[in-house]
Amino acid sequence: MADSYDLIIIGAGPGGYVAAIRAAQLGLKTAIVEREHMAGICSNWGCIPTKALLRSAEIYGHMAHAKDYGLTVEKFGVDLDGVVKRSRAIAAQMNNGVQFLMKKNKVDTIWGEAVLTGPNEIKVEPTKKKIMQPQVPPPKAALGAGTYKAKNIIVATGARPRVLPGIEPDGDRIWTYFEAMVPAVMPKSLVVMGSGAIGMEFASFYRSMGSDVTIIELLPQILPVEDAEIAAHVKKRFEKRGIKFMTEAKVAKVEKTKDGIVAHVELKDGSKQTVAGDRLISAVGVQCNTENLGLETVGVKIDRGAIVVDDHGRTNVPSVWAIGDVAGPPMLAHKAEHEAVIVVETIAGLKVHGLDKRKIPGCTYCEPQVASVGLTEARAKEAGREIKVGRFPFIGNGKAIALGEPEGLVKTIFDAKTGELLGAHMVGAEVTELIEGFVVAMNLETTEEELMHTIFPHPTLSEMMKESVLDAYGRALNI
Repeated sequence: MADSYDLIIIGAGPGGYVAAIRAAQLGLKTAIVEREHMAGICSNWGCIPTKALLRSAEIYGHMAHAKDYGLTVEKFGVDLDGVVKRSRAIAAQMNNGVQFLMKKNKVDTIWGEAVLTGPNEIKVEPTKKKIMQPQVPPPKAALGAGTYKAKNIIVATGARPRVLPGIEPDGDRIWTYFEAMVPAVMPKSLVVMGSGAIGMEFASFYRSMGSDVTIIELLPQILPVEDAEIAAHVKKRFEKRGIKFMTEAKVAKVEKTKDGIVAHVELKDGSKQTVAGDRLISAVGVQCNTENLGLETVGVKIDRGAIVVDDHGRTNVPSVWAIGDVAGPPMLAHKAEHEAVIVVETIAGLKVHGLDKRKIPGCTYCEPQVASVGLTEARAKEAGREIKVGRFPFIGNGKAIALGEPEGLVKTIFDAKTGELLGAHMVGAEVTELIEGFVVAMNLETTEEELMHTIFPHPTLSEMMKESVLDAYGRALNI
């Protein structure tokens, strides 16, 4: 007889494991299925280990400019093996932490690959997928292959790097983010295909470590989802660091050579160019993991590769739910975690607000950092909104100057008639830590007046947030 649960979750990434914990808190008998990495791509091969790499690059950059701070560093350099080992150790710590949380919350872990055999049943078998190494061993008490039943099933299987035909990663010279996180040697030259968050973060890391970097972007604007003014600032800063850009450019093919690769690039005007490098990182987005799950068996609707859900994570099959990357964009870990709570509380019969994608922040951890929430200036105008725009530069903030980080911008967009905060966009040091203040403000439906009457501590970078609001209404104080 099949083991029976109130809830089974397929995938133990940020969305899956958070759903399991919340379900256990609400008294639901819960199991979670994972085939390769507890804590998912985010903690093992994405969000967390990349931040560890970028932190090493940041420290290295500070050492290179020690003299600017009145300090002397006689000898320093890059121990690439040490940088990678630190990143992998942190990933392992996160993986083990999630294993502990499952045990603490009495969630059963089932190890293997799950397939839906019915709206309330899955079959689990050992995975045939090639696992990216190193892999943290699975939990010792994990259950194995078998048939399992549940009143509700959440699909949280995430996504994987998108592969372009003819430019398939080979693990040697053509990389995805997997290989880019564990380089055996530092490439002298690197071509990055795509200027979204993943491409920009790796370009920033490798440039800081000494690589010659060229970024090729299909669209006219780098960081395509960001405000144009912010993206332009980042482009200028990257170019100042020696990073080269080719925009409105398509990589038609990649030729492997004795020493590396040659990217054949087609430009908007029809001309063609070649760009050589030791390695190429393909960072052209991700695609949902919807295959081989049995979704078609139970009739779950899929559109453009993603499972179709409403704002509470419901699919068209009443007992099947979906969260995270597999449920479509924005493909962000914090979106998955929030969806997890919404879905589980809905299953438990609680009244909960649905997901509002307008209030999901986005962060890119390159140098300089980028963070945003809500509408860009262009999108607000396209929506027919009459707007007020505020801007405040880092050079006007004492803490930024003291940190040696005088370059950057905080930009806010308000509805001119109501004072509603429509969007906030930032570039500069630590803006990924600042953006949540505006996210909270938007969730509380805060107006410009309330933000103006909020006291921000001095000296902090956060003062620029208030100054930007003041500037939108012609009241900035320090510029």
